[in-house]
Amino acid sequence: MRHIAIIGSGPAGYYTAEAAQKHYGDDAAIDIIDRLPVPYGLIRFGVAPDHQSIKAVSRRYEKTALTEQVRFVGNLSVGDDVSIDELMELYDAVILATGAPHDRKLAIPGADLPGVFGSAAFVGWYNGHPEFTGIAPPLDGKHVVVIGNGNVALDVARILSKTESEFSGSDIVAHALEALGNAATEKVTLLGRRGPHQIAMTPKELGELGRLERACPRVAQDDLPEEGADAMLEPGMRKSVTFLREFAAIPESHRADKCIEIDFDFFASPIAIEGDGKVERVIVERTELDADLRSVGTGETYTLDCSMVVSCIGYRTPPIEGVPYEHGRGRFANDEGRILPGLYCVGWARRGPTGTIGTNKPDGAMAIERIEEDGGGDSGKPGRAGLDALLAGRDADIVTFQDWKKIEEAETGRAREGSPREKFTRIEEMIAARK
Repeated sequence: MRHIAIIGSGPAGYYTAEAAQKHYGDDAAIDIIDRLPVPYGLIRFGVAPDHQSIKAVSRRYEKTALTEQVRFVGNLSVGDDVSIDELMELYDAVILATGAPHDRKLAIPGADLPGVFGSAAFVGWYNGHPEFTGIAPPLDGKHVVVIGNGNVALDVARILSKTESEFSGSDIVAHALEALGNAATEKVTLLGRRGPHQIAMTPKELGELGRLERACPRVAQDDLPEEGADAMLEPGMRKSVTFLREFAAIPESHRADKCIEIDFDFFASPIAIEGDGKVERVIVERTELDADLRSVGTGETYTLDCSMVVSCIGYRTPPIEGVPYEHGRGRFANDEGRILPGLYCVGWARRGPTGTIGTNKPDGAMAIERIEEDGGGDSGKPGRAGLDALLAGRDADIVTFQDWKKIEEAETGRAREGSPREKFTRIEEMIAARK
């Protein structure tokens, strides 16, 4: 019997468990450990609440979770409740699938002012993550600046701009829905250091901005390259840029009917955030592209008055004591998934925050290959039974997948009309709901 521990119950974790099942069959016992009482990680707390079709992938993970070989061990913090060294003593292989839940730091003056949020915090707030329920973003101002030119920045801009009726069918949490409904937002500015041909935005997410009830996107015609240059782009990118061209062509008469403007500010790099005890303005430097398509400052600056800033510039994996770490890349130090003998990593913990949800699937198969190459067979370690014995002497309150199903049932039962669920946003509520 192979005993495998997977740390993290997001997409990378469940794809890895699925790969282990397929490879070993009944000759494996797989424990998926998560510090939260609820599974699915990025699917629950990162994917936008109005993208329910993407969240539906959790049904695939549930099939894996309900098999005899796989056990969910929720509400167990690696580093606090149990150490990596202890897990490596108990299991034939330990696989880190912790994702990249921490924001990459915005390294400019004023980034620590009240009213500046990383996307992990802001997205976590409207998705009901227990760590971010109480951040209380200041939505009483007219202008929000969003830093970044990727899909997360688009998600933030879209969520800020939607009407209450447009959230029908979503699982946005009640406190965020109420706050957004009372918000005074009239403008959202998306700051991007480079130009339209360098965005990391996909056509689906861009297209959604053009269909909002009360908001209208704006792109300056002068920021767009010659249309003929689009032919050099890959098809998906070409489609994305086509949307930007359509936004630039929207007539002013149409914009007059909208009360929120979503402004794409290209070739713009924030260099400071200022304010008297809170965010009041962002200082922006105009940029241009050098021969290698890198953005360089021109020295020309201007000011954007605003009341809130959301930084969507990437994520990083949190370090774990005793595990080699690459601080520059925000991931665990690894060689194609190998960290140390018996210790592996997958997903964003291996690659850094790149790729889509599906990109994590090959990582799971690769991890099992590495385990086999390293001779990770049955070593006689106690695995699951050993973990249970260890935790029996500690103050650990484990949540199983069957417990999660009770939590899920309770969330479904308390949902507002049209919503699939109303999430519990406090760990204590989740624990109580399983009984």
